[in-house]
Amino acid sequence: MIINCENLNKYFGGELLLSNINFTVEDRDVIGLVGQNGCGKSTLLKIIMGYEGYDKTPDGKGKLGISNKIRIGFLAQNSGLESSNTIKDEMKRPFEKLLNTYKRMKELEKSMGISNGVNSKSSLSDEYAELSSYFEANDGYRIDVKISTVLNGMGFRDFDSNRVIDNLSGGEKTRLAMAKLLLEEPDLLILDEPTNHLDLDTLSWLEDYLKSYKGAIIIVSHDRYFLNKLCTKIFEIENKHLMIYKGNYSSYVVQKEMNLERQNKEYEIQQREIAKLEDYIAKNKVRASTANMAKSRQHMLDKIERIEKPITYVKPPKIVLEYDYEPTKDILTVEDCDLTVGEGANKKTLLDSFSLEVKRGEKVSIIGRNGIGKTSILRLILGINKHSKGSIEWANNVKKAYFEQENTSLDKHNTVIDEVHKRFPRMTDEQIRKVLGSVLLTGDDVFKQVGVLSGGERAKLCFAVLTLQRANVLILDEPTNHLDLMTKEVLEQALSEFKGTIILVSHDRYLLNRLSTRIIEVTESGVKSYKGNYDDYREQKLKEITKISENDNAQIKKMKQNTNQKQYRTKEQRAADVKRKQRIKELETEIESLECDISKLETEISTPDIAADYELCADKCRELEEKKQILDKRLEEWAEMG
Repeated sequence: MIINCENLNKYFGGELLLSNINFTVEDRDVIGLVGQNGCGKSTLLKIIMGYEGYDKTPDGKGKLGISNKIRIGFLAQNSGLESSNTIKDEMKRPFEKLLNTYKRMKELEKSMGISNGVNSKSSLSDEYAELSSYFEANDGYRIDVKISTVLNGMGFRDFDSNRVIDNLSGGEKTRLAMAKLLLEEPDLLILDEPTNHLDLDTLSWLEDYLKSYKGAIIIVSHDRYFLNKLCTKIFEIENKHLMIYKGNYSSYVVQKEMNLERQNKEYEIQQREIAKLEDYIAKNKVRASTANMAKSRQHMLDKIERIEKPITYVKPPKIVLEYDYEPTKDILTVEDCDLTVGEGANKKTLLDSFSLEVKRGEKVSIIGRNGIGKTSILRLILGINKHSKGSIEWANNVKKAYFEQENTSLDKHNTVIDEVHKRFPRMTDEQIRKVLGSVLLTGDDVFKQVGVLSGGERAKLCFAVLTLQRANVLILDEPTNHLDLMTKEVLEQALSEFKGTIILVSHDRYLLNRLSTRIIEVTESGVKSYKGNYDDYREQKLKEITKISENDNAQIKKMKQNTNQKQYRTKEQRAADVKRKQRIKELETEIESLECDISKLETEISTPDIAADYELCADKCRELEEKKQILDKRLEEWAEMG
């Protein structure tokens, strides 16, 4: 057991924030911590980290036991980074002890080579053997491989490792902090919103990496796809209490609904029993013949341990998306357009030739790494970004509505109600307040200036405007950013029920999975269309990668068969050629052996037994990666010598 928490309480400003919290964290647990904003999730993490204290119950109960043998790693913004360091130096800091060990081993090697004393050599040899054993046992020879793997996975493949951290952006520093934390390999990894600033490729890599993580993990995240892929338990903080659910996020949703139904039934049954007892007591306590029986019933009533009425209803927002008329079948046709951003000397071409067709009723999702031009594509088809070639044609009867990621179309100086009035001047205040109330902007909130609203409140205002526009084509740029889980689910339900056409940019894979009928992937080399939702896209991408690997192997074999015999004239040339041929033969033998090992490992990894064992599967995957890297080096050498 890593953590044991019993009867923990926490007061904040005199108000009870967390009440009677009980849980344990075991080795290899992956826990998703969920709850409404402000419920106390971050406070609980800070208590675990020791950044904040906790309170006991009035009778002195309450404790938090943390094993003194474990190391806890906590991800916060720019956590633990030395800004004056280079990326390379910072990534070596988790291995400082191992690197010092290696340095001492090299010193001993040199000393043993020049030492003449037998006893001296013996003592040096003993120290060297001890250090060498420690170095190997802690994967010292794989430090560079580990650093490279994590940096590549976290999106730093193309970064200069000598770049100073202070020159990185805020998002890049956060990703680097996570990379460093992963390399430290703490026994308990605490991640607070780890998916922020990550594109889809990095998210997928991080999920795969964490699946095989050898410690325990606690994750606070609004990314339900992420929670679904990783979690073995869900901890929910609601109404000051913590409830524990086994399984992933989807399992938690089902269990919570079943628990609420059971609690409601138990409450109703008890209320009926109480009502009967109270009725009997009221009718019989004044009659002499039945007073004793009434008194007995009163004792029964007093002994009943009252079940609290379950709080089952938190008013959700209401989003209904409708339109007035159908457009024609071919909604949008984009042909051979260039996609550029910036002006003058800062002008940059993202795509030289972009084409896209969208049919009526399709829900098309555009994905790709950060900065590739997804938002620019939406602005291009809307006519906001200009193009110098190609054509963009919208169908007849198309009415478009655009949800901007940063909500820049809102006037920050307007009040909420005036912002809607500006767009729909014929609406009365009462009508507008009704629409705003449906997205939970009520009371004095409608008189707030737009500029002081939170990100979630601004998004809700935009959804209110969206419902009033009654568009048959919705163009949405990251619509679930800043939303709590409840509002996300309401929005997803509304979008799923929408009968019109949707063109969407999003990193929310849960939304992409639930909504998409087609995925458009944008890369540096162009765009490619995949039918189906996000899971279908991933399956098709895996097949593509497998096919490329098979083609590469076939090409290698063909290169071997077509190796030309070279002519030579001098003795030196003949000797060099004999040596070269000998090395080629050695390389070919090693290449064949490596290919055999790789094929065997790939077969083993695909078997159900190994796939189900995360730790064994991770070891096999690491071994496979190492074999592939060695194979690449040998092939490169073989090609140069051929």
